[in-house]
Amino acid sequence: MKRVLIITYYWPPTAGSGVQRWLKMSKYLPQYGWQPVIYTPSNPEAGMTDESLLKDICPEAEIIKRPIMEPYAIFNALTGSKGAKKNRQKDGSGKQAGSRAVNPINAVGHKSPLMRLSLWLRANVFVPDPRCLWIRPSVRFLKKYLREHPVDAIVSTGPPHSMHLIARNLHRSTGIPWTADFRDPWTRIFYFKHLPLTRRSRKKYAAMELSVLHEADRVVAVTDNMVRDFLEELGAHENSCGKFHVIENGYDEDDFAGITAAELPEGFNLVHTGLFSAEGNPRKLWKVLSELCRENPDFDRNLHLTFAGKTDPEILAAIKEAGLETHLTDLGYVPHHEANSLQKAADLLLLPLREEPEAAGILTGKYFEYLAAGRPIAAFGPHGSVLEHSLAATRTGEIFDWDEETPLKAWITALYTRTATFDPDTAAISAYTRRCLAGRYTEILR
Repeated sequence: MKRVLIITYYWPPTAGSGVQRWLKMSKYLPQYGWQPVIYTPSNPEAGMTDESLLKDICPEAEIIKRPIMEPYAIFNALTGSKGAKKNRQKDGSGKQAGSRAVNPINAVGHKSPLMRLSLWLRANVFVPDPRCLWIRPSVRFLKKYLREHPVDAIVSTGPPHSMHLIARNLHRSTGIPWTADFRDPWTRIFYFKHLPLTRRSRKKYAAMELSVLHEADRVVAVTDNMVRDFLEELGAHENSCGKFHVIENGYDEDDFAGITAAELPEGFNLVHTGLFSAEGNPRKLWKVLSELCRENPDFDRNLHLTFAGKTDPEILAAIKEAGLETHLTDLGYVPHHEANSLQKAADLLLLPLREEPEAAGILTGKYFEYLAAGRPIAAFGPHGSVLEHSLAATRTGEIFDWDEETPLKAWITALYTRTATFDPDTAAISAYTRRCLAGRYTEILR
């Protein structure tokens, strides 16, 4: 069996979307003749944990964990959150209890001088991200490790993009074939333009990104748009060398095997799972639902909103303002299999993208689980986007722009009255299974 070193910051029991891609990819690699060797921090800054994810680590996997030093510990001490990591634990339902460490990148709009200083340091000192202090010790350790335990290929997955710099430096030293895997963009990610970058730092980020794109033997991204952006960064207009590839995110059939639909209230259930960000607040949806409740007492009695995951307070405030607070059940974070169960029980799954231009090229990991759940999807984002094309190809739902109201109201009414047709293309959906995607990835590794 061939061996592939996978350099990833996110690994169970850390939870969240960043874990899923390579946890699931590595699960199926042995079926195609590849043993995954996972290199990951032993003490990551994990906002959430989910012990149930450990079952997906394949028995063939070799796990290497090494300590990492991150500046967030200093930031938390300065802001009085120094016990955050220590105090995080689960309650009986698997949800997080206690305080959470603060990440200054999430506080772009915060006005306090300390936050502004922290964000400036994050942007201009800890380049390309706050995991950069792990690059040099990781390269030193892995060079020694690889001399004693050879591998046939290296994969780095980012963000955080420091993982790519570890792989790049290893590749320079060893010549081992290297694939740089991008789950999200680098300098074109939505928050990059909000960072208080100096001119020198901006050039440094761009140079790092270009060095990875130039030096990696293969570059893999999750959408065609990301590949086009990378080629544009390189000044190339075609992928003549076959270096750039698209391997989407997907869903694991095992996650839904034996999963029964959750017991939701009788009626019309709208479900959202995962991170519900303020940048993706579907205000027209709350307005439409509020109007339908006023116009139709039956709809008012039967409407239920269920959220599972981290929901931004701005979302909750908008729902309250629309008079929908009594219809909402906010479960907070739940284990992954419970989220899948809720997805299967939904009458309508909510999928808002961020209200950013970059959203046109994004297919979130959550989308593929929604596909597997086999329920209609109401997406919110730009027309002409990658998501709109995929929804049309799989026949799984509709997308509405942020200002669209009349067609949204008509479609929800049709779903509620059972006059809308829902006929998903099962063949198109099955192309996104994690097993199938792992097979495609091994072709690149070869």
